[in-house]
Amino acid sequence: MVKYREILRLQAQGVTQRGIASSCGHSRNTVREVLKRAEERAVQWPLEDEVTDADLMGILFPEKQIPSDHRRKPDGDYIHKELAKSGVTLSLLWDEYSHQCRSNDEIPYSYRQFCRFYNDYARKTKATMRIKRKPGEQLEVDWAGDTMYLTDRYTGEKTPVYVFVSVLPCSQYAYVEAFLSMNMESWISAHIHAFQFYGGTPRIIVPDNLKTGVTKSSRTDPVINRVYQEMAEHYQTTIIPARVSRPKDKPNVELAVKHISTWIIASLRHRKFFTLIEVNEAIQEKLQEFNDKTFQKTSGSRQQAFEEEEKFALAPLPTSAYEMATWTTATVQPDYHIKADTKFYSVPYDYINCTVDIRITRNIVEVFYKHSRIASHKRLKKGEGEYHTIPDHMPVKHQQYLEFDKDYILNWGEKAGPSTSLTIEKILESYPSEKQGLKATFGLMKLADKYSIERIESACKRILTFTPRPKLKSIQTILKTGQDKLPIETETNKSNNESTYGFTRGAAYYGGKKHDN
Repeated sequence: MVKYREILRLQAQGVTQRGIASSCGHSRNTVREVLKRAEERAVQWPLEDEVTDADLMGILFPEKQIPSDHRRKPDGDYIHKELAKSGVTLSLLWDEYSHQCRSNDEIPYSYRQFCRFYNDYARKTKATMRIKRKPGEQLEVDWAGDTMYLTDRYTGEKTPVYVFVSVLPCSQYAYVEAFLSMNMESWISAHIHAFQFYGGTPRIIVPDNLKTGVTKSSRTDPVINRVYQEMAEHYQTTIIPARVSRPKDKPNVELAVKHISTWIIASLRHRKFFTLIEVNEAIQEKLQEFNDKTFQKTSGSRQQAFEEEEKFALAPLPTSAYEMATWTTATVQPDYHIKADTKFYSVPYDYINCTVDIRITRNIVEVFYKHSRIASHKRLKKGEGEYHTIPDHMPVKHQQYLEFDKDYILNWGEKAGPSTSLTIEKILESYPSEKQGLKATFGLMKLADKYSIERIESACKRILTFTPRPKLKSIQTILKTGQDKLPIETETNKSNNESTYGFTRGAAYYGGKKHDN
């Protein structure tokens, strides 16, 4: 019982509240409240000898003498359910409970009694207490310090196996899996398998400051590994690493690691395993026993607590599992390609000489510039070639060259005009190799860019009046001299020396004379 008489006596002697609390063995809050009530009710030292501490309690705190059955008892089940909701605390629930009691002319329990009532209720009727952790709020992850081993069938050589452990703090429900290394691929795979095991994702993941999870550790602004962060975004969760050398930031997984080391790793120490599959099968059997094991200080088990009180709070899994990706950087070469995993992939030619980020998955290669994706390719497998080029990434002239073939030039000629189309056909026929002919006709297209398609049509019309085998050089000469702009002579105005095959030099040209018969 509170020493009311002693508190008033010491206060009358001028002792400070801190000194009174130390002397009487009470908290300073209790001393402060007693002195406040005494002042309100004009109770001062000295007191009559027959006035006891019980009498003073009735004077200063009459509500404490009301039988407990006249108080409104908190609803333990309601408190337990409400604490599962985000942002709800015991302090908030006690405040709401107090308002309800006063509105109904009932006397509420104090906050301390309110918390004590809930603690007793949770210990007796529930497997977990929702004071420190809410269901589905966090998932603590870590590698176990102890390792298991694989044994070579022939040499007997032992290979270490590393054990991943995750635990949901509210229900203490654990997941365990073994890997051959602690690299990034194993770390991400372990998280994906844990989410599948739980059937959902928590709101927060709490890892240690290992390099596969945290690129740069910091108390205020840690830099999360890019692949790890990408995985968290895929599963709509958040990564908040524990502080360096602060294991109490993730005490549940630290404790779980100790239990796992005893009940799983140590219990399997006499067994020999030859494959990783055998190790994980044995671990899953022991894990089931571990999660089904009854709590020592409360009723239920981890499995029961998870099914009844935490599974509902996990966010649903996405429709597809996260696909492991690796990131690298490269500079776009003058041929507008970047190298990724020994293969070459195109990007828009505008990014030549720019440094880009490359994301590589099992089937896709994506290229990013300043966090914006600029190209995406199907990943080339062995035997599928060295280059993958998208035509839209090429300059216009390169696209034209890529598309340039016999059908392309014939279609272009038909659009230019009948004379141009016929000239192209004649040029192609005059070369033994189609590639040689295409090279000549490509030069004709270049002349159209310089002079215009109309002048090309006129030049082709004129050259066909001279010869059935037109040459690119002759057409170029006509365009340079402007002959395509002159009217073409009619057949009746042609000289006698001109034949249907062009101009024929006569005897007079060579200095000879005509002889009359």
